[in-house]
Amino acid sequence: MTRRDFAGPDDLRAMQDLASRLWSPTSRFHPGQLAWSRYYRPVDPAALDDGEAIAIWSDGDETVGFGWAEAPDWLELQVDPGRPDVAAELVDWFEEVSDAESQSTLVMEGDVAEKALAAAGFVPDPAAPWFTHHTVDLADLLPVPDLERYRFRHVERHEARERAAVHAASWSDFGPSKVDERAYRQLMDAWPYRPDLDWVAVDAEGRMVASVLVWLDESHGAGLVEPVGCVPEHRGRGLAGAVTLAALHHLATLGGTVAQVSPRGDDGYPGPQRLYRSLGFRPRARTITWTRSLT
Repeated sequence: MTRRDFAGPDDLRAMQDLASRLWSPTSRFHPGQLAWSRYYRPVDPAALDDGEAIAIWSDGDETVGFGWAEAPDWLELQVDPGRPDVAAELVDWFEEVSDAESQSTLVMEGDVAEKALAAAGFVPDPAAPWFTHHTVDLADLLPVPDLERYRFRHVERHEARERAAVHAASWSDFGPSKVDERAYRQLMDAWPYRPDLDWVAVDAEGRMVASVLVWLDESHGAGLVEPVGCVPEHRGRGLAGAVTLAALHHLATLGGTVAQVSPRGDDGYPGPQRLYRSLGFRPRARTITWTRSLT
């Protein structure tokens, strides 16, 4: 087994290949989630931000784990369930690259890494926000509602600026978005992005007012919904749900069989979960936040 540090897009693809190989409705990552996490902001594809670190573990040509210290106090990880030894090495690596006095990570309940986290002094944090993987069988999709004065379509590659703008406006409640034209062009170039699964609602003047991005992992027929948004002045009209259904119906025509989305499961931000359940999504598995203090 070998460990290497992140050196560019090929390493992101190795992480995505692991996520694809392990994917199920109860696994931590979908390949599309890793693409979004990497390119939701402008980045140098071959370099990481200050304070960020990624390591990848391989056994021969097969990726068996990765750790992504998105910040000194926050770790994302995935480990092949058949290789619990990787989890212990990964936790040790995080301590090496992090100088934070408090450290946290998010894993699925029952994840193979939990034993290694507990041995290193991490404990579950019941007060932390948590997320639930929800899925829907595409054979059971509700019809797309007909909303007067709006239509739904997929984007074209030349529309990166407009597509970035509708996302940024939709998420303005949470502060200035890092998604801009440059970031969205990078996202469009990342696997497994495809414009025919990037859908928008447009108003009577043709302006994008709501959006949904769906990522298809063809090896499982699994589509990930990430992210969804609607600009504030057009909310309350069912656009977020309608554009999501439009994209998922198209996903089904491409051979998709199941869709996943991962909204918050706690009471701190219940709106998205209510939306997805109204579309037919049902909960399958949840995350647990583990935290330790090194002071």
